[in-house]
Amino acid sequence: MNTLTIIGLGAGDFDQLQMGVYKKLKASKKLYVRTVDHPVLNELAAEGLQFESFDAVYEKHGTFQPVYEEIAHKLIEAAATENVMYAVPGHPLVAEQTVQLLIAASEAGKINLVIEGGQSFLDPIFGALKIDPIEGFQLLDGTSFNMHDINMRQHILIAQVYDTFSASEVKLTLMEKYDDEYPVTVVTAAGSSQEKIITVPLYELDQSVEVDNLTTIYVPPVKSQEEALRDWATFRQIIATLRGPNGCPWDQKQTHESLKKYLLEEAHEYLAAVDAEDDFAMIEELGDVLLQVFLNAQIGEDQGYFTLEDVLASISEKMIRRHPHVFSDVSVEDADEVVANWEAIKAEEKGTIDKPLLVEEYRASSSLQTAYNYQKRAAKVGFDWPDVAGAWDKFAEEWQEFRDEVTKGSNESRLDEFGDVLFTLVNLARFYKLSPEEAMLHANEKFARRFGYVEEKVKASGKPFSDYTFEQLDAFWDEAKKLEKE
Repeated sequence: MNTLTIIGLGAGDFDQLQMGVYKKLKASKKLYVRTVDHPVLNELAAEGLQFESFDAVYEKHGTFQPVYEEIAHKLIEAAATENVMYAVPGHPLVAEQTVQLLIAASEAGKINLVIEGGQSFLDPIFGALKIDPIEGFQLLDGTSFNMHDINMRQHILIAQVYDTFSASEVKLTLMEKYDDEYPVTVVTAAGSSQEKIITVPLYELDQSVEVDNLTTIYVPPVKSQEEALRDWATFRQIIATLRGPNGCPWDQKQTHESLKKYLLEEAHEYLAAVDAEDDFAMIEELGDVLLQVFLNAQIGEDQGYFTLEDVLASISEKMIRRHPHVFSDVSVEDADEVVANWEAIKAEEKGTIDKPLLVEEYRASSSLQTAYNYQKRAAKVGFDWPDVAGAWDKFAEEWQEFRDEVTKGSNESRLDEFGDVLFTLVNLARFYKLSPEEAMLHANEKFARRFGYVEEKVKASGKPFSDYTFEQLDAFWDEAKKLEKE
């Protein structure tokens, strides 16, 4: 079998080319290069070295992946008839997707592959920027990274930034985490005689700086929490600090039990923001909900019972396990089948333990939600009206029984019958796919809003509530209703 040898051209100009690499290039019989846009190749061509580039392949495709795949395919074909050398910028094993494809082909037995040396662009970059990689650094691909890949507390090097368009894409991605004014450094041809180092505000990255295939973008580590407010690690550290020895006395004394009411309150406030279609309020209220999640996770970690990673692993495993139509080879027709699969998987997870069906449906925080859960669980095993007409008839029956008890019954029997009325109303909500808990939230919010208007009118008059009749106050209420409809 013929051999395909991959060799690195280094990161700089001809004077930096390693002697061993130079000799092997000169001795090659059939040489391919990924691109001619490298300073070493001009000197080698002047010495009479012949090579064939794949620049034309780049012009055929709109994205990089098919370019890499075609180059690898052509090299495998060429190696089928003769020994071939393939030269790439830098080191073959640093930021070279074509090489990874060729390694995969070698592992599959398609080619005999040899990888030779070459200086990585990382060494001169570290020297030019005077940074120590032991402090922690990331090397990211400018053509494919996203904001979730970024560790703001490390040195970040972004390669594969070829032109203004790719620089713009990098800028927009970085702006999802960093401030527009955050300083970034553009390094071109590091370590060579053509080396350029320019630091600009992030928003100018694609405007005032020229980039080419020898360009690397450097983003320095953040120096403060204020510079990394969009980073999950920052928020986690804030919570740990608040719970720590020198933290906040209120946060330090909280327990899972003491935080229950706050989680409910914050969830309700978020629902109110959703109903108001207020995006800014949703951001704030979701943050408050997230605070409760992180606080409870930190308490678990402080007590040694569980960590935030345990919480993440648990929900991630559940989402993957219960969505086999997304993460596996299961096929579904519609959302109803998704729900059916979800319930089947859920039942399988819980096993066949013989316990009452409703035992896990009780919610101490909400009688409405408990009623809804009970009815929904019973319906799953067939204990339900065939259609909503039965639910309406049951409501009418319970309503009449309540009215009868109001007329002639005791306070205890009235309470009992009124509970039955509420229970049938919850059942109607279930048939119409409405959340009784959410409906009650809406009603409370609406009452508070309209009564607030009544209160403002009374205060504006300078008179107390006692000077008004109910009819006068109700007129203010009607005004509030009209204003909401305008």
